[in-house]
Amino acid sequence: MSDSPSSHRALADHLRFVRTERNLSLQELAASSGISRATLSRIENAEVSPTAETLGRLACTYAMPLSRLLAPLEPGFPPLIRHDDQSLWRDAGKGFTRRALSPPSGQLSLEMIEGRIEPNQHIAYERPAFPGHEHHLVLLEGMLNLTVDGMGYDLLPGDCVRYRLQGASSFRTAEEGARYIIAMV
Repeated sequence: MSDSPSSHRALADHLRFVRTERNLSLQELAASSGISRATLSRIENAEVSPTAETLGRLACTYAMPLSRLLAPLEPGFPPLIRHDDQSLWRDAGKGFTRRALSPPSGQLSLEMIEGRIEPNQHIAYERPAFPGHEHHLVLLEGMLNLTVDGMGYDLLPGDCVRYRLQGASSFRTAEEGARYIIAMV
C-alpha cells in the first residue's frame, strides 16, 4: 500500500473511531496523551500525518499495539502478502519508514515489521503501548543505537537484541542510517 492521501484519510478516520469508541473528547485525549488538542484535531481531520512519537503516545494511551492503530492501512488476512501489498507508513519529518511484513491478523500473536531510519535521526517513545511487549530486533544495514529502559545497545549489521518493553525506548542513527526487522510477540 502506498503512502497516499486515501491512506492518510483512512488512518485519520480510524484514530477518530478509536477515540470516540472510548468516549473520549479531544481535550481528554490531549490530557492523557500529552499531545495538544490542536494536533490531535489536525491528525483526525487528515490535515497532517502523525509522527512516530505521536503514534507511540496514542498506542500507549490506548494500551494497544501500534499495529492496531495502523490497522486501517492493513489489508485482509491472506496467508501470503507480496511486497507491493505490504502496508507502508512514513514519518517524513523523522526519516522513518515502517513496513508491515506479516500478513495482518488479530488472531496471530507474532508480527514482523521492517523499519528504515535515515541518517542522523532520533525517535523516542516515552513508554510502550503495553508493558512487557516482547521485541526481537535484527539490524540488517547501517548502525543503530537502541536504548530500552535505560540500557543502550550499539548494533551493527547482523546483531540481534531481544527485550520486553517496560519503559522508554529510543532509536538513534548516525551517518549511515539503519534498516532492521522487529519481530513482536
